[in-house]
Amino acid sequence: MSDDFVNTKLSDKLKWSLPWLLRYPAWRAGERLRRAWGSSGATHLIFLIANHFEPGLGQTALDRLERWCELARSTGDAIRDHDGTPFRHTNFFPAEQYERPLLDMLSGLQSDGYGEVEIHLHHGVDQPDTAENTRRQLETFRDILAEDHKCLARLAGADTQPKYGFVHGNWALANSAGGRYCGVDSEMQILADTGCYADFTLPSVPYQSQVARINSIYQCGGPLTEARPHASGPDVKVGDQLQLPIIFTGPLVFDWTRRVRGLPVPRVEDGALAQNYPLTMDRFQRWRGAGVGVKGRPDWIFVKLYSHGFFDWDQDLMIGEQMKRFMGQVMEFAEKSGEFKLHFASAREAFNMVAAAVDGKEGPPGAYRDYKLRQIMHERAAARSNEIQREREFEPVLG
Repeated sequence: MSDDFVNTKLSDKLKWSLPWLLRYPAWRAGERLRRAWGSSGATHLIFLIANHFEPGLGQTALDRLERWCELARSTGDAIRDHDGTPFRHTNFFPAEQYERPLLDMLSGLQSDGYGEVEIHLHHGVDQPDTAENTRRQLETFRDILAEDHKCLARLAGADTQPKYGFVHGNWALANSAGGRYCGVDSEMQILADTGCYADFTLPSVPYQSQVARINSIYQCGGPLTEARPHASGPDVKVGDQLQLPIIFTGPLVFDWTRRVRGLPVPRVEDGALAQNYPLTMDRFQRWRGAGVGVKGRPDWIFVKLYSHGFFDWDQDLMIGEQMKRFMGQVMEFAEKSGEFKLHFASAREAFNMVAAAVDGKEGPPGAYRDYKLRQIMHERAAARSNEIQREREFEPVLG
């Protein structure tokens, strides 16, 4: 993340926040109505963490990544969801920082079930990028991940183009930051062409790239060849025909619990996992209350959080002892209240659950982790399993 991005003037941040701030009251009123008329049964909460995964380069990066993998395995073993799935992050690795030993290590972590790899990209930082270079970078990195490391996914039963989830560096998705940190108006079309199934960048407050559309899973409303086609668009709903990539946002709500000289001072809750915003049950209820999901399927709620894995100060909170204690509290509350069941999901699995909801599937979302997209590294095992199943089905006939 560039320094001038972080040090943007307060006046600009306020100006860029106006579109979503103006929309917020209407969203809040609609959410209250949804809750009043929603399902009275227990809900399913699907947690996913989009990790902007930037370990750096060289031996220092290898050492940092080795420690990260130890943390990921330890915490994943200690915290398992309603389905028995370990807690994990989805690691969006920057294409421009590729080094084979790093991805070999991450691929091993994914193979063991502690976090899948997807694509992150910083570009257009020093000067605007071009469409041609952006497409080349994405295709090259996609194919390296799929062919050399067996990461990413393909459509079930099809030997097709690899599919990937995406997070844009500096949050400048589809040239949404006024030409900075991207420069490619047609970026969303390039993502669609190269196999991106969903973007997980938003929210991006308080920066220029934040759009008015909040707390939703939705489809781009504008032409994909133009800048910011995701500035508006329809909710993904049951019965839809999905147009990829869909936009998968995290919570963006106000936290009114902070007091200054006895007066409430609002804080923006955007799902960031960082030490300056401790994990509490109040935060959990705000994430839950954002109600992000597929329209027409109110009992499946998606909570997409985000982190920067190699901000060392934040690691204990995002994947260490603080996260273990917090998730223990959440699971205890779930068990005692009976209000929800908790499911940990990768970005791919969450997309598969969305696709299942769109197709009208019912029951627990954990049954649909591999509904459309399946991990490339498990393709051979899945194919062999299917062959064995077919053989067993024919055994009585052959006998």
